[in-house]
Amino acid sequence: MNALTYFVLLFGALAALGWSASELFGKREDALGARLDDLQANALAISGRTTRRRVGNGLLDTFLYIVGLIPSLDSWLDDTERELAQAGIRKKESLAIYAMFHIAFFLTIFGGLMWVTRDGDFSQKLAAGVAGVLLGALLPAQVLHRLVRAYRRKLQEALPDTIDLLGIVLGTGLALDQAMLRVSEEMQYIYPELASELATVVMQVRAGQERSKAFDQLVKRTGIEDIKSLAAMIIQSERFGTSLSQALKVYADALRERRRLRAEAAVAKAGIKMLFPVVLFILPALFVVTLVPGMLSVLKDLRNGLGPRP
Repeated sequence: MNALTYFVLLFGALAALGWSASELFGKREDALGARLDDLQANALAISGRTTRRRVGNGLLDTFLYIVGLIPSLDSWLDDTERELAQAGIRKKESLAIYAMFHIAFFLTIFGGLMWVTRDGDFSQKLAAGVAGVLLGALLPAQVLHRLVRAYRRKLQEALPDTIDLLGIVLGTGLALDQAMLRVSEEMQYIYPELASELATVVMQVRAGQERSKAFDQLVKRTGIEDIKSLAAMIIQSERFGTSLSQALKVYADALRERRRLRAEAAVAKAGIKMLFPVVLFILPALFVVTLVPGMLSVLKDLRNGLGPRP
């Protein structure tokens, strides 16, 4: 009966994980709607906590409110929300879905390891409990960190071409907002991540926010130094009235040079990274193929004696 109950709970947890993943990654981002929701949330903030963490705003907001009552988990929610934004996941319900996924995964791993070692001694149960806590707490966080790194890498790779195209569009006489919107439309199917970021900045400016603050939020969302330099260049060019298209062309060339240097550095590191797979997997197989036949022949000779063969 206990085994049946456990497997039923395990199936429910896995179903919850699958639903959370589908809700987290299934829908496309609405930049304007998300920005309007953020403005409304900031306007109605009470005691530093936004309306997303109040009871009565739905199941997900109630869940976040209950989790946020624990002091340590409240800071964890803030850090997780920032990392989700840096990974390009900025839907209103993303934080609650990820928190549900993380807690369900933690309980599943911890409960599964404790059930496996239910008949063991105290040391085995203690080791299983520590392993369950570490795996349940660290694995979802590591997955989120990898998503952040992958998102930043995509933005980094898209910057040179996008900035070059932005400089060309600005050279045709369009204003900065129209040029950024045009570039985001053209790059939507090539570099959707950076196109979405540019569209978000344009929507924020159209919603009444200052351009400098919109670019500051872009830098905070992405955490990329090149985007920070780009934002500073655009703000200074707008402030002092200098030519932005020529500056963007020079900056795009510099970004291409940096991308080439990063590629060369990655190629230089490939030999060191391949050392461990070669030592662990290829060399043992090579030794088996080359040495085992000779060793078998020697063992056969020793078994038959060391005298001359008839």
